[in-house]
Amino acid sequence: MARTTDSDLAPHELRVLVAVTDTGGFSAAAGILGVTQSAVSHSVRGSERKIGAVLFERSRAGARPTPAGEAAVAHARRILRLLDVLAAEARDAARSGPAEGPLRIAAFRSAALHLLPPVLQPLRARHPGIEPRVRIVRETGRGTAGEVADGKADIAIATLGGTVPLPPGLVASVLFEEPYALVHAAGHAAPRTLPLVDWAENCGSYTRAWWAAQDWIPEASVEAEDDGAVLSLVSGGHGMAIMPALSLVGAPDSVRITDLGPERPTRQVGYVTTPELAGSVAVRAFVRELRAEAPRWAHF
Repeated sequence: MARTTDSDLAPHELRVLVAVTDTGGFSAAAGILGVTQSAVSHSVRGSERKIGAVLFERSRAGARPTPAGEAAVAHARRILRLLDVLAAEARDAARSGPAEGPLRIAAFRSAALHLLPPVLQPLRARHPGIEPRVRIVRETGRGTAGEVADGKADIAIATLGGTVPLPPGLVASVLFEEPYALVHAAGHAAPRTLPLVDWAENCGSYTRAWWAAQDWIPEASVEAEDDGAVLSLVSGGHGMAIMPALSLVGAPDSVRITDLGPERPTRQVGYVTTPELAGSVAVRAFVRELRAEAPRWAHF
């Protein structure tokens, strides 16, 4: 039988690392953990000694994780989540009952609006004990996949296949591919002559080569924070936009959507999880519902 060693971190030490990161200080972490500040400091020092690296930068303003600390905390979150899943699934198996407990889902805005509702409805009906907890995350930088890598989500609806690599140690699967289209105010005779309205989450990594080859696309004259704002600006006659299909579901009658032709750019939509959680009952149930819903979105 494997034995723990003096270099192993105990669950309570992992919880301390997460609490210090989340609260930004030893005193605040002590408050939420119900222990003294000196106990938190002692625990952190012990973890640093075991790992062999400084995990937090201390200052009068609080404590901020170092790069080593960020890596340690990401693993700590994932390990603590696995301990929760272990206990929940063992209880479920002991009583031969249905899966119970939270399922933490990260999704970008348009997926949360249009893809998740028809997935969560049958999930709740078939598995009433599963409690979906959805966080909307901007799909920029590490995006929703980063939430899984950092242990903040069990599974993410993510865009795949772009130039930003998937964080290491995750598993991913494509559900469908969505095309981009030109959207503009209804009634405009030459929409390609309009100024461009864009937004930071427009997944340029999926469109970059195509975009560079289009001499009719101007520099963005307006940039908005999300795709809903882009649609509102386009509807108001402030320009045209190039948007992925999920963002155009339920677009108002005041706009027109024009196909960009056979060479149009596309992006892949799929899910991302960890190898450990991929086998959990809740994640497997959610993936089954995602796959059942995906064919409806595969024919934009």
